[in-house]
Amino acid sequence: MFTQSEIEQFRSQGWVAKDEFWSEREVRAMRRELERLKAVGLLRNVATAGDGVTPSDEQVNLQLCPMFPHSDFYRAMPFADKAIAAVRQLIGDPVVLHLDQVFLKPGRQGLGTNWHQDNAYFKIEDPLKGTAMWTAVHDATVANGTIHVIPGSYRVAYEHSRDPYSDHHIRCYPPEAEALAIELPAGGVAFFAYGVAHCTLANTTDKERAGVALHFINGAMDATAESGFPLGKRPYLTGAEASGGLKEHGVVVAGTWQREVEAVLGVSRRD
Repeated sequence: MFTQSEIEQFRSQGWVAKDEFWSEREVRAMRRELERLKAVGLLRNVATAGDGVTPSDEQVNLQLCPMFPHSDFYRAMPFADKAIAAVRQLIGDPVVLHLDQVFLKPGRQGLGTNWHQDNAYFKIEDPLKGTAMWTAVHDATVANGTIHVIPGSYRVAYEHSRDPYSDHHIRCYPPEAEALAIELPAGGVAFFAYGVAHCTLANTTDKERAGVALHFINGAMDATAESGFPLGKRPYLTGAEASGGLKEHGVVVAGTWQREVEAVLGVSRRD
């Protein structure tokens, strides 16, 4: 999956990206399922009018967290073989799913998510032992507010405070001059360690842009990691405690990813 130089980049800079990770067919299924979740009203606008409380009438940052109770498709996504293979190279075994969520930014109205470090929420001892896996559901560009990271920032724990433009997020104020925009085609993925300062910017285009964020930790961090899924409900994807999702979800999820893709698309593989 990753070359040795890419693994070293993750360890030294805290991030690495793959432009072609999910197939065109998998991306189509992601979009279709996201449309369903949006249509039934499960995506909530977390943007506020600058006071952290009053919902904004002008700016929109749609979020669903967690996703798995509402979608068998997105429940299966972190169990995909290639997702597990990639993450285990970066943070080591055993791999544990810590959280899943999606953000959707409508065209022209889409508000970005301000600078923060995931570890300000999750508080694991070693910020390189947790990684976000951020999938571009649509082409992610500077114009539509793609993910931005500050390489190497996992070495500094920035002070965080409540974000006045969100009803629950926190934010920090890192050196933005050092930021790097990660532009990705649809299906591309950015991996960034829990301590890496990152943000997304506003969507200034006419089309919506979504990003699915899966968060993983090494099992050695499980007992003390905060937030995310409750302790004991975080699926082990590898290692002796892995049950394929049976212990956590009551059904075996491992091995179902391609079946869920086909179910969402509702057509044969010859389509």
